[in-house]
Amino acid sequence: MDLLSSIALYFVLWWLCLFIALPIGVRSSHEAGAAVESGNEPGAPMKAKLLFKMGFATVLAFIMLYLVRLGISSEWLQNYWG
Repeated sequence: MDLLSSIALYFVLWWLCLFIALPIGVRSSHEAGAAVESGNEPGAPMKAKLLFKMGFATVLAFIMLYLVRLGISSEWLQNYWG
């Protein structure tokens, strides 16, 4: 797998991991029992923790990319598929 393919695959894996991580640990104002200000949506998250989730997606995407590259270069899998 060349560098450009790895970058493209990492990009796809990163977004997939981010979308998986986004709903984890989110509490809305309604669920937390906090007062909702006028003009705000009651279902909006109070603290989204986006930087943590982006870091989590980065690490998880690197792990998944490593496993995919390991699987592609595995002689046993190439013999099994070929």
